[in-house]
Amino acid sequence: MTGNLGCVIVAVDGSEESMDALRWALDNLKLRVPAPDSIEPPGCFTILHVQSPPSIAAGLNPGAIPFGGPTDLEVPAFTAAIEAHQRKITEAILEHALKICSDKNVRIHISLFLIYCSRCICSIWLRLSY
Repeated sequence: MTGNLGCVIVAVDGSEESMDALRWALDNLKLRVPAPDSIEPPGCFTILHVQSPPSIAAGLNPGAIPFGGPTDLEVPAFTAAIEAHQRKITEAILEHALKICSDKNVRIHISLFLIYCSRCICSIWLRLSY
C-alpha cells in the first residue's frame, strides 16, 4: 500500500491469528511520512487490546454477570484476584505484540481499554485516529 495511512489500529487478543494480523500489518501497510516542512504528524501503528470487565458466568447459556451479582454485593478479595489475573494475561498479550514490533524495528502506540462490548472498538478508532 502507499505510504499515506495516518493511523493503523490492530486489535490483539492473544490468539496467534491476531498476532499474524499484526505481523501482516507491519509488513504490508505503509504509514504516512510527512515532508520535512509539513506540520502533518507521521502515521502510527496502534495496538489495541480490549479487556472485558471481570465477570462470572452461570448456567448453561449465560450472559456475563458482573462481580457483585444482581444485588451488588461485592466480594473484594475475589474481584481483586480476578482483576490481577486479567492484568497478567493482558501484560503477556501486549508483551508478545511488543516483541513482534521490536523484531520488525517498528515503534508503536499501545492502547488498553476496559469496555463492555467489542462494538465500542469503532468509537475507540474515532478517538485515536487523526
